Amino acid sequence: MHFEPDAVYHVYNRSNEQVFFSRENYLYFLKKVQLQIKPACNILSWVLMPNHFHFLIQATPNGCRTDNESHLPHIQLLSKRFGNILSSYTQAINKERNRRGKLFSHNTKAKNLNDIAFEEALNGSNRLAHRPDYTTACFLYIHQNPVIAGIANSLSDWEFSSFRDYAGSRKGKLVSKEIAKEMIELDFENFKQQSQFLIEEELLKKLF
Repeated sequence: MHFEPDAVYHVYNRSNEQVFFSRENYLYFLKKVQLQIKPACNILSWVLMPNHFHFLIQATPNGCRTDNESHLPHIQLLSKRFGNILSSYTQAINKERNRRGKLFSHNTKAKNLNDIAFEEALNGSNRLAHRPDYTTACFLYIHQNPVIAGIANSLSDWEFSSFRDYAGSRKGKLVSKEIAKEMIELDFENFKQQSQFLIEEELLKKLF
């Protein structure tokens, strides 16, 4: 993964098997995110699912700096910390469940939403057509994940996402709400209603 300062990224990883087995597992993972990821970026939204996770983040200069103290000096701090979290979480689950091997079978991916090309160039010139709001679409998609997957009846039913923080039913400290409100094109006074907006399939594909 490579990050540019101030750019917005959809960061995700999906395993071929279950990775969160209990409420304590989710909370343990989130604690690591709070300690390692939050200081290196602005977290706009997130969701943890039984076999995968999604984060919408804005990279910061601190997170984009290379980690000169490690044996891999070309690795950015934010990238390294995501790797560290998955590694340490895997070790904890392996010990808890008496298992061995990788838990996350795929590499974590970071899609730069600012770099998605406009859909069309006008008349073959360098002028580009209007770009859909990928950041808002990703924000909505992340919160809608539990309902889409059929593990929750409503967005507020799922504890392990940032939806409740924006809905005002929880005072979580993981998301940078004020920054998100400046970037996300939603009326946050009607957040619960607007969170139900459907995302077009073609737009959704561009988030990965």
